[in-house]
Amino acid sequence: MKVVVAGAGIAGLTLAHRLATAGHDVVVLERAPGPRTTGYMIDFFGPGYDVAEHMGLLPRLRGLGYSITEASYVDPHGRRVAGLAFDRFARSLGGRLVSIMRPDLERALREDLPDGVELRFGAAVAGVEDGAGGVTATLADGTRVAGDLLVGADGVHSAVRRLVFGEGHVRHLGFHTAAFTFTDPEVHALVAGRFCVTDTTGRQVGLYGLRDGRVAAFTVHRDPSPRLPDDARAAVREVYGSLGWVVPRALERCPAEVYYDQVAQVELPHWTTGRVTLVGDACGAVSLLAGQGASLGMGGAHLLASRPDDPAGYEREWRPVVADKQRVARSAARWFLPDSVLRLRARRVVMRLAGLPGVDRLVAGGLVGKPVTAPRTGQRGAAS
Repeated sequence: MKVVVAGAGIAGLTLAHRLATAGHDVVVLERAPGPRTTGYMIDFFGPGYDVAEHMGLLPRLRGLGYSITEASYVDPHGRRVAGLAFDRFARSLGGRLVSIMRPDLERALREDLPDGVELRFGAAVAGVEDGAGGVTATLADGTRVAGDLLVGADGVHSAVRRLVFGEGHVRHLGFHTAAFTFTDPEVHALVAGRFCVTDTTGRQVGLYGLRDGRVAAFTVHRDPSPRLPDDARAAVREVYGSLGWVVPRALERCPAEVYYDQVAQVELPHWTTGRVTLVGDACGAVSLLAGQGASLGMGGAHLLASRPDDPAGYEREWRPVVADKQRVARSAARWFLPDSVLRLRARRVVMRLAGLPGVDRLVAGGLVGKPVTAPRTGQRGAAS
């Protein structure tokens, strides 16, 4: 079977790997000119962790990952006001967690692709023709790529979803987010080993030190409009410029290349039609509020790869899992970024209680929802 995968992100690369390992022909079309280098730190656990173990990737991911002691909330002077110990969170997950930069997870998946996978960068899908004899993707340069199945794994702003399922399936959650890296030895020394977050309402900045001396910055703020700014760096500097601590210093060193997007979920009546289906954020983005998009993308891709001739069956099994995580994300939004001082204080209390035996598991459950493991597919095979 020949499968055309649109998108060389985490879900698309996982799908390509599992399909090729099972003996299928795979071509991956990525609209970006090359691998993306911007992104933020993710706590990687759940079904994606199980899939990575199945693929033999865990040693590589642990090598690329980071040891973070705590998520520390700090006041305008950098003083710790609350925190959540990562070892407690990890224990609640049975230790099956690794903190890793999202681009590093993509890199590990890309480097582990079997030799038979064809990966094309700068290949944007501009048209889709689905017929009885197969499905064809037409690229922006006029090239046509035919296959037995086309999978849109091209993210929240999926071109395949728009072309085949129409517009209007992105649900804005009222936040914008950005991520960038910069170099500053003094800031790096302050945050090394911790994820430091401003204890603020309506907007917050998180900083953590990377092993190469850079500092990774993550921002999120409330914005009712899904419209993105024309100049991401200017917008980030304007929104967060009045915060205290080392935030002005970080913004001063903010590079021109900034990841910036709305915080959104994707919801549509069905993911599959004819010889076209969707996977990962293209059909079920849970948003950074849930924090499990990469893991769910890998889990869904693993399941789809086990039954590429039955994409509707994959959807029936995986859709309830995604729907639960989306619900958890929406309910957690008010605590992820409090909109009032009262809620901010309440979050501090919860963080302190999380240090008590037993309570840590309740807090973890409230953050991640029902535990999910990778679906059993019967498809085995070590990483190539």
